Amino acid sequence: MTEKKETTANGASRRDFLKSTSVAAAGIMIVPRHVLGGKGFIAPSDMLNVAGIGAGGKGESDIAAFAKSGKANIAYLCDVDDRRAANSRKSFPKAKYVKDWRELLEKDHKNFDAVSVSTPDHNHAVIAYHAMQLGKHVYVQKPLTHDIWEARLLTEAAKKFKVVTQMGNQGASNDGTRLMAEWYDAGLIGDVESIYCWTNRPVWPQGIQWPTTKAEIPKELDWDLWLGTAPRKDYVDKLVPFNWRGWWDYGTGALGDMGCHLVEAPFRVLGLQYVKDVQASVGSVFVDEFKKGVFPESCPPSSHITLTFPKTAKTKGDVTLHWMDGGIQPERPEELGPNEKWGGEDGNGTLFIGTKGKMYASTYSDAATLLPKERTKDAKAPQKYKRVPGGASGHYAQWVEACLAGYGKMEVSSPFEVAGPLTEALLMANLAVRGHDLKNGAFKYTWDNKAMKVTNFDEVNQYVKRQYPAGFELKA
Repeated sequence: MTEKKETTANGASRRDFLKSTSVAAAGIMIVPRHVLGGKGFIAPSDMLNVAGIGAGGKGESDIAAFAKSGKANIAYLCDVDDRRAANSRKSFPKAKYVKDWRELLEKDHKNFDAVSVSTPDHNHAVIAYHAMQLGKHVYVQKPLTHDIWEARLLTEAAKKFKVVTQMGNQGASNDGTRLMAEWYDAGLIGDVESIYCWTNRPVWPQGIQWPTTKAEIPKELDWDLWLGTAPRKDYVDKLVPFNWRGWWDYGTGALGDMGCHLVEAPFRVLGLQYVKDVQASVGSVFVDEFKKGVFPESCPPSSHITLTFPKTAKTKGDVTLHWMDGGIQPERPEELGPNEKWGGEDGNGTLFIGTKGKMYASTYSDAATLLPKERTKDAKAPQKYKRVPGGASGHYAQWVEACLAGYGKMEVSSPFEVAGPLTEALLMANLAVRGHDLKNGAFKYTWDNKAMKVTNFDEVNQYVKRQYPAGFELKA
């Protein structure tokens, strides 16, 4: 091109990138290729060509799981950190390696069919949305997004662009969540009004001050690309690859890390949707014997959050869900004997309290159990919900198969129409946590779901949607 281009990190043209994605969104590329046929058509019997954006850590295991299905070809690998991508590059030497996801989507989008997004939380939405604009099926690690507005955007985009979507909360494909839904539907625990979900997270630093000492950026890491949609800051030691979870600019804390696993069952069992109101009580860090530390950039060391969901077709009234992290747990059920273990023994659990009984499960809805425990062995409930072959491990192959079948042809466990509202509820809880500092204490926030805003304290609405830096804009 002869016109002057506005370039971003690594020389990628932001003008070209936005132009290419907008053209695709306005034209043929928004129609699934299984409908169009012709060049690039993927028949159900062929391989799904996948681009893995985020190739280390959880991204590495996700990519390997797609390949293990036998129907996915890992065609591209993309990561801002060469160190993190090293294992995946060895495992898939034929895959083209790209560092900038914008370059990948702009220049190579005709050569793959689907995208896996496994980056820090703050970059999930911008990558996934631009891939969806190009007609790509997407698999996005949990939590689906960093902000409430982003979750709503991706939920609507899945239908608009007619692509197959799946969030990476693999427990949604486990038998346990379906078994508990069948127990509930059969009336074995009566009507549920209260639920408790808890985790042993965080297992990374939270409730701390942002480091004041700069560190040298590793030569293998493109720091500007890693920051992506986040505010520009100097690199600090030990933030990458894991401790970013405890900082609001990048992560969503303990709730974002484990909530999609533990709150999925209540959503499925009770048909929950959007939050009605929320309030939070958070733990504090004392910098000395008398002075409490307040570090608004960092997620708190512990919290107890109460969310109210309106009545659904499967409940008789509102449902209260308690979220607990940082070592806080609900009262041990009286139906358990003194030496009996229960779902919380692994540090994570979900407990349903019904009018006729209780049931619980551990991480990924494993170890689903009725209380008292002897009820589980004799429980009789008709099987209503189809199981996913392989359970949690089959979550990946399920998405691959659905992509090959085409949009609307096959059910998946955590499509954005389900994962979006679930993520919004968790981010509403985080909104109350962040509002705790603004209000200097617990406060019940009421939520207007249609307008996507808190109605009784406007200052906290700044956390519903972020501002995006140049080169990483997210525009509907």
